[in-house]
Amino acid sequence: VQLQASGGGLVQAGGSLRLSCAASGRAVSSYTIGWFRQAPGTEREFVAGISWSGETVVYADSVKGRFTISRHGAKNTVYLRMDSLKPEDTAVYYCATKTSRYGLAYVQQNPQAALFGSWGQGTQVTVSS
Repeated sequence: VQLQASGGGLVQAGGSLRLSCAASGRAVSSYTIGWFRQAPGTEREFVAGISWSGETVVYADSVKGRFTISRHGAKNTVYLRMDSLKPEDTAVYYCATKTSRYGLAYVQQNPQAALFGSWGQGTQVTVSS
């Protein structure tokens, strides 16, 4: 499967954006998908994940209550709705498939980028203060 993230941009603090992760090659419903972000000089940080069925979602504490992950099977796309954005949310955002056998509960406790693969090209999100 190939993934492509899009929807980033420049927004003021308190604003909203919706990122899209479009899949090609295989149905996105076959995979557990994660969103990560990476700011300059930092490691890739787990943001949110959604199971292949859509029944299980997990979030990093830093975005819980502000971000919402969802999937649209017919459009073969996973979304990340970001509300109440803060300057510290500024980063390149990536989506990827979970390649590890561990479930999302483990990922939430051990949010390692190494548990994911098929990384798509990222999309830049910049939040101004």
